[in-house]
Amino acid sequence: MRTVIQRVSHASVTINGARKAGIGPGLLILLGIEEADTLEDAAWLCRKIAGLRIFDDEAGVMNKSIVETGGEIIVVSQFTLMASYKKGNRPSYIRAAGHATAVPLYEAFCQRLGTESGRPVQTGEFGADMKVELLNDGPVTICMDTKNKE
Repeated sequence: MRTVIQRVSHASVTINGARKAGIGPGLLILLGIEEADTLEDAAWLCRKIAGLRIFDDEAGVMNKSIVETGGEIIVVSQFTLMASYKKGNRPSYIRAAGHATAVPLYEAFCQRLGTESGRPVQTGEFGADMKVELLNDGPVTICMDTKNKE
């Protein structure tokens, strides 16, 4: 699993002109899933994200987590995070998981992140053509990959 985690002032997802989800200050998480990913990968990522200290404390130092700030969370599926770009100029998405694997893992990830953070998790719609709007705060952007746990 691969994630791009962005600290945002606000973010939203629009599908076919209708707003599907929106948050104020918190985290926008783009999530890519490959066939080899497991529920253990999702659990590891959720623990790391819930504890990630990227929000400012009273002294203006990034020392607080989403749990401590009470911020909001939105997760958007993003198969393009699994792109292979080694050959040619057209990315290959062969590593991206198919629906049978990806949908249950995406749903499990969102549920687990809600449990770990103690916060409701808003989502886009898996497989939809989504328009994602955000105001990155900082900017703070962190990439995590379960293949790099150690």
